[in-house]
Amino acid sequence: MPMFKTAFNGYSVKFSPFLENRLAVSTSENFGIVGTGRQHILDLTPNGMVQIAAFDTPDGIYDCAWSEDNENVLVSASGDGSIKVFDLSAPPMANPVSNRLEHAHEVASVDWNMVRKDSFLSSSWDDTIRLWTLDAPHSLRTFAEHSYCVYNATWNPRHADIFASASGDCTLRVWDVRQPRSTYVIPGHEMEILSCDWNKYNEFMLASGSVDKSIKIWDVRNPRQELTRMLGHTYAVRRVKFSPHQESLMASCSYDMTVCLWDFRQPEDALLARLNHHSEFAVGIDMSVLVEGLLASTAWDESVFVWQMGMDPRAA
Repeated sequence: MPMFKTAFNGYSVKFSPFLENRLAVSTSENFGIVGTGRQHILDLTPNGMVQIAAFDTPDGIYDCAWSEDNENVLVSASGDGSIKVFDLSAPPMANPVSNRLEHAHEVASVDWNMVRKDSFLSSSWDDTIRLWTLDAPHSLRTFAEHSYCVYNATWNPRHADIFASASGDCTLRVWDVRQPRSTYVIPGHEMEILSCDWNKYNEFMLASGSVDKSIKIWDVRNPRQELTRMLGHTYAVRRVKFSPHQESLMASCSYDMTVCLWDFRQPEDALLARLNHHSEFAVGIDMSVLVEGLLASTAWDESVFVWQMGMDPRAA
């Protein structure tokens, strides 16, 4: 399956929710420590991955999210605290078409609302989460209960007003934007939590990935005890992702340079596959909504892989 080489270190990869052959890849120069960034737009073709657009930014880009309402629009999370809005239908020199600068530190994640489709979240190293729409030039609300970096915030795929966040303060929080404060606080791990994701078939099920090398599955209605704890990574778990097609299937990527596939319904034998196609920190993973079993990953080794589950990502 295809492989693409980026000029900078990979940070995030996201399949388009509209076009089954399109994906976005966020990258940062010098491992995201200092330097510029580049937002790639790639198409899968019979001849491999082809870049159809690339947008250079003054600072590194750590994450991206496609609009759920417009196939040409995506937002990117920047190291300078800004959120950049790109429109593929606009002239290249017009991009970014919008630059939202409200966070005080690096923006770690962005996520588009799959239900309402008109809003998105950003989370930041400034310990906050912000709610945005494209129509409003400023954020609609700031959520500021975490006491350390918020590495990830993600919408519930069933409920338009509910999202979860993962923080370096070792907690997960569940929020309802209609309420003044968070609804649940889950003291999930004893070390920083870098990622969280909702199950697409169970509105109460949340996964977390941590610096403690573990992945935990939670029922948010019982925040004191995880449903399952999965071990297999040898360094911090950078991202976790539930399958949009199989309820118990998950993917993860880690600073141990691997991508792992899991079946959390089999806690004693949950690890289905460990893939070693990256040679540096594996920090981006996604599973296509439009093509069952299609995965993508990116890493600090300046590579992007796309492959079908069950196949070797490095196979031509």
